[in-house]
Amino acid sequence: MKLSAELIQSNYTKFLTRIDQCFKTRSTEIKAMYEDLGERVIFAPASSFAHFHNAITGGYVDHILRVMDMCMLLHKQWESAGLKSDNYTLEELMFAAMHHDLGKLGMPIPGGDGYVMNKSEWHRKNQGKEFEINENIPYALIQDRSIFLLQHYGIKMSWNEYLGIRIHDGVYDKANESYYASFSLNNKLRNNLPIILHHADM
Repeated sequence: MKLSAELIQSNYTKFLTRIDQCFKTRSTEIKAMYEDLGERVIFAPASSFAHFHNAITGGYVDHILRVMDMCMLLHKQWESAGLKSDNYTLEELMFAAMHHDLGKLGMPIPGGDGYVMNKSEWHRKNQGKEFEINENIPYALIQDRSIFLLQHYGIKMSWNEYLGIRIHDGVYDKANESYYASFSLNNKLRNNLPIILHHADM
C-alpha cells in the first residue's frame, strides 16, 4: 500500500488543523516544533517493516490521524458503556494520541530523521524492511524520545499526557508492568487514558 501525493498533503493539512482545534493554548509551540522538524514530518513512515503498520512514505501522519480518530471513538464507547472515562480530559487524550509516536521523527538535528530509506533491495524484497533506523542518532525508546522532543521545544504536558505517551505500549513493554499489573490500590492507574490509547494504537 502506498499513499498518493495528494493524500499525503491532505493528511498533513488535516494534521495541522487538528493542532489548532485541539490545543488552543499550546498550538503555537506545537506547530513551531513541527515546522522546525521540517519535511520529515510529512514524509516519515510509522515503522520500518512492511508487516508493521504504515511502513510507507507519509505513514507517520496517516497513523497519528487514525489513532486520534480511534481514541475518540473508544472514548465515546467507554462513556456509553458506563466505564470510567472522566478522569482525563479530551484534550489530554488527543495530545497523547498525537504525540505517542513523536520519537519516530528522530532528533532535532540536521539529518536526524528517525527512519531512513533502506538502500538494500534484497532486504526490502526478502524481509520487507522498507526503512532502517537512522544510525546517526542516539538509541532511545520511542516514548522516551517523544517526551524529550516535547520538553526540548518547551511544550508543557500534564501528568495524564506524560503517562499516556510513556506507557502507551501497554504490557508489551516490560517496563510498563508496574503501572498495569499492580495489586496495590495506591499503585493502580488513576486514569484510563493510557488504556484507551493503547487499544487505539493497536
